[in-house]
Amino acid sequence: MNGCDPLFETVMLFFSCIFNLLITMSQKRIKATVHFAGDDFFIGITPSGHAQAIETDSARAGAAMPMELLLIALGSCTGVDVISILRKKRQQVTDYHIEVTGERREDFPRGYTRLKVKHIVRGRAISEQAVARAIELSDTKYCSVAATLRGSAEIVTSYEIVDEDRANGPA
Repeated sequence: MNGCDPLFETVMLFFSCIFNLLITMSQKRIKATVHFAGDDFFIGITPSGHAQAIETDSARAGAAMPMELLLIALGSCTGVDVISILRKKRQQVTDYHIEVTGERREDFPRGYTRLKVKHIVRGRAISEQAVARAIELSDTKYCSVAATLRGSAEIVTSYEIVDEDRANGPA
């Protein structure tokens, strides 16, 4: 034994992790790096150190393209919020996915003008009010990606609830 109480070590580790998380979350500037890898590929390195291949040749489709990543960023950002809120409301969600579609300008820059976000929630006795409120909170308060995009694109949100008991029919 090293002379330290295991509970003390666990508590110190916990507070160290919380302190580091608070420092990271409080940083207003974060930096991603994108490297040209040749042959119309780039490698993006996230601030947390994860690598993402990025394709720029749409005919080849060897990796996600930048505008596709934007759709995924919006869907995952709002999805994290919604599923977290539904869990806190003790909803019995058995499957959840988000479909994000975008309409783009014809002229350059071909940015998105309208984004449609459809939440599909499957489970048992899911409260429509809980789903609507979770989506509203994500849209208006929590999703940083939506807040960033909202200035240049209209974001339209919808949802579908699939009752697992009804979808499976009688037993």
